[in-house]
Amino acid sequence: MQQQGSKSGSEMEVTWEDQQNINTFSRLNNRFHDLDDEIKSAKEKCDNLEDAGNELILADEEMVRFQIGEVFAHLPRDEVETRIEDMKEATCKSLEKLEEEKVSIVSQMSALKKVLYAKFKDSINLEED
Repeated sequence: MQQQGSKSGSEMEVTWEDQQNINTFSRLNNRFHDLDDEIKSAKEKCDNLEDAGNELILADEEMVRFQIGEVFAHLPRDEVETRIEDMKEATCKSLEKLEEEKVSIVSQMSALKKVLYAKFKDSINLEED
């Protein structure tokens, strides 16, 4: 719905397209913050798996306890080493994808900021506090 009548200096018409851009920016911003948390968690998991692999190298036992779900099972050390390496590789690949998605989102947000600031200037704030 369009506003009719005279517009004061601070009044600005918000078109359907503008509203879609604002909504898209908001969704991207929420995903950006979710990604920050997911990336932090994936980095911690990667570090923990690296530490576990290093500890396993120092272990003397041929059978080691390995947590599967909420249960610990005794498994051969070689099998545990393989599982840890596979888990670490999967986690690091996941981390790379999350970081790529974050770069893409930052780029999309930047493009939307240019469009929205060009139209609304100081009437809109898209910056974090």
